[in-house]
Amino acid sequence: MGLDHIGFNVANFLKSRDFYISALAPLDIVVLGEGKDWAAFGENGRTLLWIDSTGPAPEPIHIAFRARDRAAIAAFHAAATAAGGTDNGAPGLRPRYHAGYYAAFVLDPDGHNVEAVVHERA
Repeated sequence: MGLDHIGFNVANFLKSRDFYISALAPLDIVVLGEGKDWAAFGENGRTLLWIDSTGPAPEPIHIAFRARDRAAIAAFHAAATAAGGTDNGAPGLRPRYHAGYYAAFVLDPDGHNVEAVVHERA
């Protein structure tokens, strides 16, 4: 069985919600539901990420989303940095993980390391 979803608190809900709306759009991940201080993001009706501001933000975590191709990763990186994220690794190969590991990394408003990745096969 795989991971169903991940959720965490954020310091500023509206700022983080807007960041994730922009950053995840190129990966076809959208808001599936939201309330005053929470939002659920996912694809095809399935929640992948849940953010809320009902408690303290955790220490920075790392979260990775699968992308369909390199173009989606470049679009993710551009959208995330335009939405206020901080570059933490431009789109490119990461051969230290494996030969076909292509990814980009951005820090969100709370310092969480958000990644988009595609696992290419030779």
